[in-house]
Amino acid sequence: MGFYWDLQNRLKQSGYGLFCLFLFIYFGYHAVNGDRGFLKMLYLKKEIADTAQIAQSYRQEKIRLEEKVRLLSGKSLDLDMLEERARVVLNLSGADEFVILDE
Repeated sequence: MGFYWDLQNRLKQSGYGLFCLFLFIYFGYHAVNGDRGFLKMLYLKKEIADTAQIAQSYRQEKIRLEEKVRLLSGKSLDLDMLEERARVVLNLSGADEFVILDE
């Protein structure tokens, strides 16, 4: 036990223990709250998940629009789709049709 007390007194006198404690606290704080810390990692993982979800919705929208374009292409012209687009673009309707305006 004498060796332990002697070591403890030496560390107290030199301030080495206090310096190590502050160093540990400093690096511990930055490991959790720093620019590359644990909390930032969790935030970035959530951001990546949200962005992936947005990208997936854009992919679905792109597929839907590509399908519409394919139906209007010259090789496989869908007359119903052509008529629908013409009515929307020209703002026309037939004489025997009712138009319901929606805001």
